[in-house]
Amino acid sequence: MTATHASLTETIAALDQRYVLPVYRRQPILFVRGEGARLYDEFGNAYLDFLAGIAVCNVGHSHPKLAQRIAEQAAQLMHVSNFFLTEPQARLALKLCERSGMEKAFFTNSGAEACEMAIKVARKYANAVKRTPDYEILALEGSFHGRTMGALSATMQAKYQTPFQPLLPGFRALPRNDLDALHAAFSERTAAILLEPIQGEGGVYPIADEYLRAARALCDRYDALLIVDEVQAGFGRTGRWYAYQHAGVTPDIVATAKGLGGGFPIGACLLRGVAAEVLQPGEHGTTYGGNPLACSAALAVIEIIEEEGLLENAQRVGDYLQARLRALQDEGAPIHEVRGRGLMVGVELSQPIARTVVQKALERRLILNAVGETILRIVPPLVITPADVDEAVGILRQAFAEM
Repeated sequence: MTATHASLTETIAALDQRYVLPVYRRQPILFVRGEGARLYDEFGNAYLDFLAGIAVCNVGHSHPKLAQRIAEQAAQLMHVSNFFLTEPQARLALKLCERSGMEKAFFTNSGAEACEMAIKVARKYANAVKRTPDYEILALEGSFHGRTMGALSATMQAKYQTPFQPLLPGFRALPRNDLDALHAAFSERTAAILLEPIQGEGGVYPIADEYLRAARALCDRYDALLIVDEVQAGFGRTGRWYAYQHAGVTPDIVATAKGLGGGFPIGACLLRGVAAEVLQPGEHGTTYGGNPLACSAALAVIEIIEEEGLLENAQRVGDYLQARLRALQDEGAPIHEVRGRGLMVGVELSQPIARTVVQKALERRLILNAVGETILRIVPPLVITPADVDEAVGILRQAFAEM
């Protein structure tokens, strides 16, 4: 191919390198179309997507109903500001509260913003209830809550925090799933505990149901708030609307995003009880959050999940995926452990080869992700089938064999 006949991929790669801030490790692939669990490059090559935009495209790529709803709403009304009522926002708040057990919703544009609001609510609550500046918010080692400064301060991973110190004070790290450490950490100084039911960026580590139940009981005992970050694990990914529902607990605050819009940016902070009464008019806000276009997209996603039985599919196909991966382990693949829930699965390898496996899978047109040197993260669209799982596992088998 001559310089005068550069492909679109080459042209866009050159523009990206020249003008886009290089904070991402780009793959030299330009996707131009998506359908279901497949992405297509400019040459028409199909890739099986087991990353789903990092657990975002829960109803698959370019779902007709979602695309139609976005187009209809864009032609009618996209943005008016939160000084006025809009129908999609109110209807979405109702549906989210019904499915989460919460009472109020505040809409954001991302998961980090939802976590930021949760932290603000916890701090104001502590100022009112604890009546001392010497309070703290507990978080778990290996957590990830976002890249804004408040969420980053609660993200207990040095690789994310160290370059941006000093961080906000008032956070304390606990080892995950350590009940003794959890009980020892709680006191009258505890304002809240913030945790992910399944740590995503931290390595796809599920937090035990008994740990969540213990955290709930301790929050009740010490007048603290239980904040659950469901940005990645929520919205159907584990076979329930939210992963905390497996444990039978109800948090005080839920941060949700990613799959909520099916690819359209939207997040929400859901609250109940005293947490829903903390903020008063003028104490928090957003320009874009809860706009009619984003809320219409989320309403369509809810309808699709329910009409197509995607909660059940996530559980059924997720179980099949884990079984096939464990069978691959039994065949001698370098897999130490398979863990997760529903279609949020982590594969811990016995060697530091995760990034190489991701690359070799990509060469065979399977999209995966590595979180660290030994862990593969698998978070496909909730629409995948057992046949898709068989194809993905077959590609993984080839990648391992080549290594």
